[in-house]
Amino acid sequence: VQLQASGGGLVQAGGTLRLSCAASGSTSRINAIGWYRQAPGKQRELVAVINSVGSANYADSVKGRFTISRDNTKNTVYLQMNSLKPEDTAVYYCNAGRSMLRMLPTNFDSWGQGTQVTVSS
Repeated sequence: VQLQASGGGLVQAGGTLRLSCAASGSTSRINAIGWYRQAPGKQRELVAVINSVGSANYADSVKGRFTISRDNTKNTVYLQMNSLKPEDTAVYYCNAGRSMLRMLPTNFDSWGQGTQVTVSS
């Protein structure tokens, strides 16, 4: 499975962005897709994850501000980010797995390029 994250950019605090993660290849093997982020000097963290039937989980730091969704017809998962804060600044990545239970960053050996999100104060 190949994943391409896009949609990042520079936005002021309080602004919005929508990230996209387009999947191609053997997408039938995918059950869950997650969004992750890594800020400079920090470990990569799971931000949100969604499974094939639309159940989603969020990190506490983004609950109520971020929404993950998926369009199975386009093999694309979105991350709608509202009320952005400077601490949301990071490179955002997406990754895919077969189980919601194995979507921690440490469950993956490879990552795509990610997309930079910068929130100015």
